[in-house]
Amino acid sequence: MVLSEERIILMTRMASYEQGEGRDNVKIGNYFRSDYITVQVLKSIVCGTIAFLIMFGLYMICNYKEFLENLYETDLFAFAREVLTRFCTMVGGYTVLTYVVCTWKYVSAKKSLKCYYHNLKKLGSMYKDR
Repeated sequence: MVLSEERIILMTRMASYEQGEGRDNVKIGNYFRSDYITVQVLKSIVCGTIAFLIMFGLYMICNYKEFLENLYETDLFAFAREVLTRFCTMVGGYTVLTYVVCTWKYVSAKKSLKCYYHNLKKLGSMYKDR
């Protein structure tokens, strides 16, 4: 059996890819583009909502005395509108950022997998040519 240096180099490069970056790319590549992005965006909406609730809760705890002192003078509808506006801005911005990042990540993973599958075909043809 003759060892080909080119085959060994290609197999080593592919094994390194499979152990590192390729593991995540295969998981991403198993999804359709829209499904992957939708799942990630939904996760970001849930996480953004939880983060906002934590921040709002901490704000209310830190300023509860001031809030209670001005409770009867405060327009609660305006306060609720402001809180809702800030919530929508934060979660909406986080969602848009997640969409952009996940789209870029999906495209780069698909491109990387395309190169990997091309190398698999190349390796298979090297064994046929022997």
